[in-house]
Amino acid sequence: KITKAMQMVAASKLRRAQTAAEAARPYATQMDKVLGNIAASVAGSDSAPRLLRGTGATDRHLLLVCTAERGLCGPFNTAIVRLARERAGALMREGKEVRFFCVGRKGYDQLRRLYADKIVEMVDLRAVRTLRFDSAEMIAEKVITRFNNFEFDVCTLFFSRFRSVIAQIPTAQPIIPPVFDSTATDALGGAAHEFEPEAEDILHDLLPRNLAVQIFRALLENSASFYGSQMSAMDNATRNAGDMIRRQTLTYNRTRQAMITKELIEIISGAEAL
Repeated sequence: KITKAMQMVAASKLRRAQTAAEAARPYATQMDKVLGNIAASVAGSDSAPRLLRGTGATDRHLLLVCTAERGLCGPFNTAIVRLARERAGALMREGKEVRFFCVGRKGYDQLRRLYADKIVEMVDLRAVRTLRFDSAEMIAEKVITRFNNFEFDVCTLFFSRFRSVIAQIPTAQPIIPPVFDSTATDALGGAAHEFEPEAEDILHDLLPRNLAVQIFRALLENSASFYGSQMSAMDNATRNAGDMIRRQTLTYNRTRQAMITKELIEIISGAEAL
């Protein structure tokens, strides 16, 4: 009954979460394309914002791992953490320095078993009932502050992209410095444009916001993926529990029948002995 109730709750929440995730995709994608077009106009310039051109090194990596606050959702959290661990292992074998920034208690609990000394911060969103842009903006500000303090050179965002109820795709997305789509230069029609104010000023204002937008999109994708995975996991648990109950009932009935038969045989044998 518990797993069936959890499945129904997850199904009802999935609709809202899926709608929110799908609604965020066009804005995040188009903003990324427009920024890619503007960034192409200042590529290689020393006046480009530091968030765009990076530090010029790739020795220190920050892995921003976004997972859920709760379990009972199948392999959802484990798949994201596994992808982050694989990336961390590959980087460390290359001699890079790796640090983790965890968003979500489940990812933090798994990562601290192996990388407790490499986790620099954990953001707990259990008190947040409805995901809003403020939460993503807060996380983005923390990441940018660490970047401005020269704590890392490259930041990669890990989350699960929602495809369907039974398919969630663990994803790694570079966010500092950003890697724009190769088709971004066509986002504004492929023609020459003049910007007011200057392209550098626009990027200085929009790059931090784009970082928050990409994190917000990741949180929404995670939310939809979590409920989809939980719905599937609880459906499987309900069916498995039903199968187990049927097997136990059959065993109980057979045992009860055997005991009754034994008692009847003893009564009949006693009556015949008299």
